[in-house]
Amino acid sequence: MENKDIYIGSHVGMGAPEFYLGSVKEALSYGSNTFMFYTGAPQNSFRKPLSELKIQEGRKLIKEAGIDESKLIVHAPYIINAANFSREDLYEMSINTIVSELRRTAGFGVGIMVLHPGSHVGMGAESGILALAKALDTAFACDGTNVKIAIETMAGKGHEIGITFEQVRSIIDQCKYPERLGVCLDTCHISDAGYDIINDLDGVIEKFDKVIGLDKLLVVHVNDSKNPTGAHKDRHENIGYGYLGFDLLYRVVHHPKLIGIPMILETPYYNEKAPYKQEIEMLRSGKYVDNWRN
Repeated sequence: MENKDIYIGSHVGMGAPEFYLGSVKEALSYGSNTFMFYTGAPQNSFRKPLSELKIQEGRKLIKEAGIDESKLIVHAPYIINAANFSREDLYEMSINTIVSELRRTAGFGVGIMVLHPGSHVGMGAESGILALAKALDTAFACDGTNVKIAIETMAGKGHEIGITFEQVRSIIDQCKYPERLGVCLDTCHISDAGYDIINDLDGVIEKFDKVIGLDKLLVVHVNDSKNPTGAHKDRHENIGYGYLGFDLLYRVVHHPKLIGIPMILETPYYNEKAPYKQEIEMLRSGKYVDNWRN
């Protein structure tokens, strides 16, 4: 019997002519009951006015489909890096973009925005954590919304912060608005960062709860990994084709301590096709199809 408290979907696009209405239609075509989207291109800060994005039409379809709007997710653009004080202009631009994206997220009726914590660019992890916490303080003081930011756990490539649960906890603790912060746990990232979810999923979840608290877990990104545990690479793979494997990721989606948390697939296209309908169906049912990409 299907568990109605399993919320699973994928990231979806948003483009002309239907914009948000098209995003909702795409998600529904995959059998999703949650989804994640960008409010514009993820690589830049250019944004169309909300009035042009067919938001009300999209929200009407969401309601008709019986989707819980509180389970929907926005992802902030990649250009934000508020973990580095060294370039004042870029730091200020990142803060302004965070504020703008929080307001845009609220404009879609969405309450959670995922944010990459950023790179300290050689300044050291402690400096990066402090920079991000201060940036979030500034953003939350003036954005005028109730949108929560889910700090994404990272794989540890380059000078990223947010690699360990302790680093994420430190970001939350140093922010003046901890009630506005939560976490996005990415299965590929935490494995690449060195957490052995393959052999000790329960232990990793228990550690997350002890260090951060499961009440702070707002989103899970469900991705297989092209690399083994501890590789620090961050290369997503389709479900069942990577080192994590289908059985583990099914256990993540159905883990009793994670029920009710939105599960979002960010796995790659194959042969220019979206994999999400097949992956969602397999992760719901527990029935893996060998060589399903063929």
